[in-house]
Amino acid sequence: MNLFLFSLVRYWNLEETVSIMDACREIITPELLAKSVDYKSYRMLVEERLKVGKTTGEDHSESLINFSQLNLQRMKKWDKIIQLSEDLKLAIGQIDSKQEWIVLTEGWCGDAAQNLPLINKIAESNDNITLRLLLRDENLDLMDCHLTNGGRSIPKLIVLDAETKQELGTWGPRPAPVQEMLYEMKAKGDFSYEYFSLLSHTWYAKDKSKTAQGEFLSIIKNL
Repeated sequence: MNLFLFSLVRYWNLEETVSIMDACREIITPELLAKSVDYKSYRMLVEERLKVGKTTGEDHSESLINFSQLNLQRMKKWDKIIQLSEDLKLAIGQIDSKQEWIVLTEGWCGDAAQNLPLINKIAESNDNITLRLLLRDENLDLMDCHLTNGGRSIPKLIVLDAETKQELGTWGPRPAPVQEMLYEMKAKGDFSYEYFSLLSHTWYAKDKSKTAQGEFLSIIKNL
């Protein structure tokens, strides 16, 4: 089973899983959704923070500000050039019920910048999908319901039935090959985030969203 397509299989038993999912569903209130923004507003938010020497979150270090500036360039690039595959467009077109796609993200996150343009392009392709973005560090209770290997990794997409708020599936924080790359590098010890970042962004540039599109195709077919 692909760990990055659905997070419904956990290390606890089924009864515990249902209980935790019910608790997480209660977090997604109208008040929470009122704090969310669309993709265009998110990009504007990151831009406005940078104008005053800040990024999203509480850490406004030089390194995270530099990451945020790079990420704006990445999002602008992918917004212009990304093209959905015919198979993915066909699958998106077959979504006939209202869904809410919620993404936990931050402006300094490189994986978010590489994948949000694709998620937005998918949402724009079907009026039944409403895409809303939330800042991770302002919504840790929701984040902690969707950990990756125990970590608060982003971006994290949560697909909901718009009416019942039932969780239909999740994706994130990155395509499976990049996640495996991370695990392998950490297993070898002497992990360098800078080196991983270099390798992962090189991978994204070569892959041109093909792998992520394949993963989203599988998700949508199983919703």
